[in-house]
Amino acid sequence: MKPRFVVQEHHASRLHYDFRLEHDGVLKSWAIPKGPSMDPAHRRLAILVEDHDIEYIDYEGIIPQGSYGAGAVVTWDAGTYEPLEWEEGKIVFALDGKKLRGTFALVHLSRGKENEWLLIKKRDDEAVPGWKIERALTPRRLADLEEEVPPCDAS
Repeated sequence: MKPRFVVQEHHASRLHYDFRLEHDGVLKSWAIPKGPSMDPAHRRLAILVEDHDIEYIDYEGIIPQGSYGAGAVVTWDAGTYEPLEWEEGKIVFALDGKKLRGTFALVHLSRGKENEWLLIKKRDDEAVPGWKIERALTPRRLADLEEEVPPCDAS
């Protein structure tokens, strides 16, 4: 079974997109301020954040005010991926989602930028020059206030 990925549109203090790859029992996670792109000319800053529990892959709803990441979370895209290369500082993978398809790379920036990576769409048959991101307008399902937000693995 192929590992899964999800991109969650996150309306926190600033809109960003949480990009998550299922790997070694957790979701490896990056915050992408401008969102992913299908255009190989776009290099997107991706800030490495703490790993999240696998259960978070299906989360949509409202993280309450006063909680870390407060705001609406909506699934923007999801699917499976095939890891092609996974080494320190570089991850190459092929996504099979509804919006994101084809080969991508996450490349770590050097020179003291510990958490800064770039998400890059590789040139392939799925690339779309001039591609613009389409934002989700409303969450498909809102969380009940009693519902707990899945915990993050801060290790």
